[in-house]
Amino acid sequence: MKPSIPILFGPIASAAAQTPTNTQLPLSDIAHSAATTEPYSPVSHVEGLAFNRFFQIWFENIDFEDAEANSNLQWLASQGIALTNLYAVTHPSEPNYCAAAGGDTFGMDNDDFQRVPANVSTIVDLLDTKYISWGEYQEHLPYPGFQGFNYSNQETYANDYVRKHNPLILYDSVTENDMRLRQIKNFTHFENDLANKKLPQWAFLTPNMTDDAHDTNITFAARWLRDWISPLLTNDYFMNNTLILITFDEDQTYRKTNRIFSILLGGAVPHHLRGTRDHTFYTHYSIVASVSANWGLPSLGRWDCGANILEIVANKTGYVNSDVDTTHLTLNQTYPGPLSNGQLSQFSPVWPNPVTDADCSAGHGVLDIVKRTYAGTNPTYNYTSPFPYDTKSGYNVGATASRPPSTDTRSSNSVSHNVGVVLAPGFFALLCVNVFARSFLPGIIWMVDIWNYCA
Repeated sequence: MKPSIPILFGPIASAAAQTPTNTQLPLSDIAHSAATTEPYSPVSHVEGLAFNRFFQIWFENIDFEDAEANSNLQWLASQGIALTNLYAVTHPSEPNYCAAAGGDTFGMDNDDFQRVPANVSTIVDLLDTKYISWGEYQEHLPYPGFQGFNYSNQETYANDYVRKHNPLILYDSVTENDMRLRQIKNFTHFENDLANKKLPQWAFLTPNMTDDAHDTNITFAARWLRDWISPLLTNDYFMNNTLILITFDEDQTYRKTNRIFSILLGGAVPHHLRGTRDHTFYTHYSIVASVSANWGLPSLGRWDCGANILEIVANKTGYVNSDVDTTHLTLNQTYPGPLSNGQLSQFSPVWPNPVTDADCSAGHGVLDIVKRTYAGTNPTYNYTSPFPYDTKSGYNVGATASRPPSTDTRSSNSVSHNVGVVLAPGFFALLCVNVFARSFLPGIIWMVDIWNYCA
């Protein structure tokens, strides 16, 4: 394939550069670009441990119980693996899409016109380290790389394509590269790539605002999905060692836990696992980590670093996922950051620094460009945790996790964690210690609610 070339950007960008106006393009400009912009469809054949192609399809705002009860989703789950413990990372929609590409929300608590500075890496940079082809397919995107806020249905003027559901378009490291921009395409391009056997190895698909349940409901969206995906499930080219994730950006009821029903499908799902349920704790960050582990890629050094990995990938590596007690876990808000407008988090002008010296759950360290860009800085958060938390703002400090003994003998699993230790019954004797939890203290519990007072 003709690879996209990673670009080395300069020092950490300022927050002031990230407040562009809400871009609405004239229809004449859109029509001109649609007539002249050529899509780019790179192809590669890099083998992975558990799958050779990964496609994820996102839907909108459905509570776990409503999705699980839908007959069409039940039928799809019977063809694959139902993930019963996967969580979105915040509300509303856009920060979840942002997290799926860059491993962080950057404090985003809104659906505004957002841009993430060019020195912040994404999953694209990870894939490019091994020239793994990638693409996005956004239903009714007017032309490849369209950066506008939305694009309405030109016959009914109903909501159609929206920027907030397009993860890669949020990142300047993608939009400032013409080749990368032209890999963000629409569903017509998907059909062409399928017919021409030019599908990428990694893809993110977003149906329009009608088909993704945002402006309809789960009954409509699940029926649409089954009709759309059923022919693909019998297509040998598409199914060949392909893993498909069907998931939701968030739940509908904010006071709930933000657990979302998800399904793994495709030829990469072993026959003996079809019709089963996986109860492992995952978040959207787990998907980035799983892709990295599958292809031996580094981490972004953000919340993908410590995230649990899909079991069908973890079983190929010997990695043992953390057990997360979700009793006090809340993923309905987020920590302070520069993309907050004060709805569900507090604004902070400081862009968070990633971790640069951890091996992370995928076991391949941190991306070189991240290490160079953030050399000499301390990570803003404990990105080696399997769930996001922030001691300063009190976000998720009551949640705990433990890691069972690992069968993974790689030295890459020696990841340092700060731990608050309970020394005596009846009272807390707090001691902040730095331990290598994964290799030397398997099963240690991260008492982050205690660590809050001694960090």
